Amino acid sequence: MLPRRAPSPMVLFSAVTLTIVALLAAGALWGGLWILGAAAYMTLVTFVMDEFIDFAATDAPKGAEFPHHDLLSVILGLAHFMLLGLGIAAISGATGLSTLEKIEVFVAFGLFFGQVSNSNAHELIHRSKRPLFSLGKWIYISLLFGHHTSAHRHLHHRFVGTKEDPNTARLGESFYVFFWRAWRQSFVKGWRLEQAITKMASPPRKTYRNPYYDYIIGAAVLLGVSAVIGGATGPLIMIAFALNAQVQLMLSDYVQHYGLTRAYLPSGKLEPIAAHHSWNAPHWFSSALMLNAPRHSDHHAHPAKPYSELHMPSQTEAPILPRSLPVMACLALYPAFWRKVMDDRARAWSAQTHQTSKIAAE
Repeated sequence: MLPRRAPSPMVLFSAVTLTIVALLAAGALWGGLWILGAAAYMTLVTFVMDEFIDFAATDAPKGAEFPHHDLLSVILGLAHFMLLGLGIAAISGATGLSTLEKIEVFVAFGLFFGQVSNSNAHELIHRSKRPLFSLGKWIYISLLFGHHTSAHRHLHHRFVGTKEDPNTARLGESFYVFFWRAWRQSFVKGWRLEQAITKMASPPRKTYRNPYYDYIIGAAVLLGVSAVIGGATGPLIMIAFALNAQVQLMLSDYVQHYGLTRAYLPSGKLEPIAAHHSWNAPHWFSSALMLNAPRHSDHHAHPAKPYSELHMPSQTEAPILPRSLPVMACLALYPAFWRKVMDDRARAWSAQTHQTSKIAAE
């Protein structure tokens, strides 16, 4: 690897994420090398930068704060909606692209929605400020995945590593089985939890305040907007973008928790969430592109901590993926190869951490 000095965290996040926004916008309007460059940036460039350019550790100094992290999230959130409309327009023929260029638009934009928009929305729904939270929620609604706003916060963060969490992949479970099980269960369980929260609210709220109404009605409205933008094909294009993004989000959940379980203590309670309950990836470029989403252990330990301040755990604290998160997500599409690479690693971590938990409980 070629060693390099890392820039400050916010400069890195901004440069990596805003570059792809500019390439995508230019590609949708003019096609040619612009859209080819955007597709290459999300695939080949990311892989090369992760594997062959070794920046110095980019952990934020302990106690450091970066007041502009929310500003970048807002810019990326607004860019998401601009790019979604532009992508629908380009593929529907409004910008005069060739068939090949339209395919490239779908690939490049789909990767952005799945990796950058998803990561940014995930960041925003953990914010306490209502406008930031709402922006994240509406990004998920635009990807026809609004219920993830509820299920992720109320289910995943509470029950991660257990069978009660739909988004924890079980050892030996293929991604394809996981996708259908997790999507369906998170929708239903998220609805039930929101219903319970609505009924327990003080003062009591009416049923229509359940955010699932926002998710469903909002999705219908945005599908209507896509028809205005792209005609009869607009909603189909939006649905295709959304499914692509959902698969990528679920791949991320699948990879980051595969086979890792939390033990029940003698008291009957679950052990506290710890660093060893998430797979992490130290690769700098894809981490910057996904706003440090691969630093997953620190996020679960401190859900409200901004992405710019998340730290990378050591190999003795938490399991580390053998390759970057995007590469491992691709591997997960091939269950036999995935299990060959990951099952023994997952078993080893589970055995080690359950033994540690047992000793601590005694």
